[in-house]
Amino acid sequence: MNFRVPQFIDIEDKIFGPLTFKQFIYLIGGGGAIFILYSLLPFYLAIWLIVPTAALALALAFYKVNNRPFVHMLEAATRYVVGIKMYLWKRRDKPIQPKTVEKKEGAAPVEAKRLSASKLRDLSWSLDVKENIK
Repeated sequence: MNFRVPQFIDIEDKIFGPLTFKQFIYLIGGGGAIFILYSLLPFYLAIWLIVPTAALALALAFYKVNNRPFVHMLEAATRYVVGIKMYLWKRRDKPIQPKTVEKKEGAAPVEAKRLSASKLRDLSWSLDVKENIK
């Protein structure tokens, strides 16, 4: 038996001349917004809103970032700005300073037991993974 495998399924159909349905909707929506701005505001104020609106409508319709539509990048940017961010703490090793015990009257000076950096790191690792220490 021979089966026909569909080809070019990732290409959208051109419905309105050289435009796809999504491109047509973006351009009609941008044109409608521009018309409303032009009719409601004086021209010298409306031009400051018309230009970004036209740029957004054209970017949504035609601009691609890494072969993906601009709307995907806009959605990702919005989710990043609005969403919860997770901050990770990066651990830094600090040099270990030996501690000395204050000298009491009549007693010999006593120095605290020193741990090497590698021994301390091993101890820290074993506590993090909850290993039994011998």
